[in-house]
Amino acid sequence: MAKKHSIWKYTIFAILVVIGLVLSFATFPVAGTDYVYNGFLNAIPLGVDLSGGVSVVYQAKQSPFSDSTDLNSSVQSTVSQVESLLYDNGALNSYVTNQGGDKIRVEVSNDSVSNQLFDLIGQPTYVYIASSDSFDANNVDAFKGEYISSASIDSVYASYDQENQTYGVVIEFDKSGAQKLQQMSQDASEKSEDNYLYVYIGGDDAIQLSCTEAITDGQTFISGGSIADSSSAQEYSIKILSGTYDASLSLVQTSVITATAGTNTLMYILIALGVALAIVLAFFIIRYGIFGILADASLVVFTILLLFFLQAIPLIQLTVASLAGVLIFYAIVVACHIAVLEKIKTEYATGKKIPLSFKNAFKKCLWPMIDSHVVLAIVAIILCIVGYASLRSLGLIILIGAVLSLFCTLVVLRFLIKWYLPFNSANPKPLKLKRSKILAENSTEVEIVEGQDETPEKQIIVADKEAE
Repeated sequence: MAKKHSIWKYTIFAILVVIGLVLSFATFPVAGTDYVYNGFLNAIPLGVDLSGGVSVVYQAKQSPFSDSTDLNSSVQSTVSQVESLLYDNGALNSYVTNQGGDKIRVEVSNDSVSNQLFDLIGQPTYVYIASSDSFDANNVDAFKGEYISSASIDSVYASYDQENQTYGVVIEFDKSGAQKLQQMSQDASEKSEDNYLYVYIGGDDAIQLSCTEAITDGQTFISGGSIADSSSAQEYSIKILSGTYDASLSLVQTSVITATAGTNTLMYILIALGVALAIVLAFFIIRYGIFGILADASLVVFTILLLFFLQAIPLIQLTVASLAGVLIFYAIVVACHIAVLEKIKTEYATGKKIPLSFKNAFKKCLWPMIDSHVVLAIVAIILCIVGYASLRSLGLIILIGAVLSLFCTLVVLRFLIKWYLPFNSANPKPLKLKRSKILAENSTEVEIVEGQDETPEKQIIVADKEAE
């Protein structure tokens, strides 16, 4: 009965693996539609160093709201701000650098973002919220601080007001701006008439902001004026956000760039990876016999799942750096499989039977593997949270690799071996297992019990005594 169950499990597993391989690498038209399926591998977005892209250059000058009087430091701060904006708008691996002290150069992969986004970044728009409808941005000193400027804006994004069915932008303020907004809106709400604050966006006419009560959540929704639909709301959100940067930018150059790593780099890397994987698969079979074949199947599952997640998660783009991360994790998952299989060989050599060797091997490998992969996952999460945009994709790949490596080693490989044991639980030859020479003549099963010294030397001594 156990053998029949294992046959069914292996059959289902094989069918799923074949389907996974087809979905990973095949390209075919979908019957009855114009859609062509390209496979997981071909669907992974490529970064600018592998696919080419667009390069733009901005001229930078000191923003009127910058806390620094040094243009160089303002430009350096703006570099990270532009990189975050591009990342949020789909350019997952943009390269933003300071060029010549007063210029910023941006490189993004093909089709990552529209050219319109570059134009909007180069049109910084300043926002003022004032109590007076006669506010003059060119003479702010005359209003004795009774206003809030772009210097206090923390974030901006396009939104939609369901109640009034209008598009607009949400402006969130920092702590000082939120306090100022609360006080100004409280004062406006207490007026007998004209309960408004006035929002000045660039050179547009003032937009009235009704204040029936104090605004206490540190943000406000602004609509009307030139903000008429979703597209204009998105445009205004980008221009307003650009106006909060430490350096004001103006677009001076746009050009097309070729793949910096070469057009055939990805093909060469994939060929090298395929050859290396073939060598590893052959090594497993030669070294571990049938257990090696099962380990090969587990590595195939790792490959399928990795390709699926690389193309399924929109925040990932394949670059030379992320390819290095993929190669590293192939090495890690291979090392984990080797560690388990070597532990099985060691356990069998000390006198244990095959099922117990299998059980103890996974038991002993469990926590060391979990510990090492948790450390990798923590590093990946830190990269995703605090790293530059170009590092976030690498962080995600490390996180995915850590989870899949642990899953394929401790779950997939474990079950594949467990399903095999009903067919052979006594013959070591197909599994390339050997007893220790010391136990060659009189080997006795040694169970590991809690508190027992588990070193092979101690176990051999116990086995010899029990044999006597």
